[in-house]
Amino acid sequence: MTDVRVPAEHQQPYSTAYEQMLEKVRYEGAYPTRERAEEAVRLVLAGLGRQLTGDERVDLAACLPLEAARVLTLQIPALHPLTGWGFVKDLAARTGGSLATTRWDTGSVFSVVAAHAGPDLITRILNHLPGGYALLFGRAELTQAA
Repeated sequence: MTDVRVPAEHQQPYSTAYEQMLEKVRYEGAYPTRERAEEAVRLVLAGLGRQLTGDERVDLAACLPLEAARVLTLQIPALHPLTGWGFVKDLAARTGGSLATTRWDTGSVFSVVAAHAGPDLITRILNHLPGGYALLFGRAELTQAA
């Protein structure tokens, strides 16, 4: 199979909304380039797409720019969702990155995702996922009394 690449002059530009999302992630994560920010966005949204199902997945995709929504929704959800820490470890293992860098990437992307989604949807998402994601979204991890 040959690798067919589209010349840069024929590639479709990203939407303005996605460009703005990348710039926000670049700023939040203090990434040196937009390419590095996009790498983090793709990694984290693909990972989240493997964890999130149901209405929360559909509603989140509807809040994101089309390019980001595609990364999220092209993933096949896992049979057994990971905890927040398991999510970070899985992403680090997939990329060969350090846990610290992967945790930073996750927090940087999730803070921008949360701004797109709004607090009500993020609360629904957190209620849908196993424990440990609240901190990744910049929220306190609340536990219910037994």
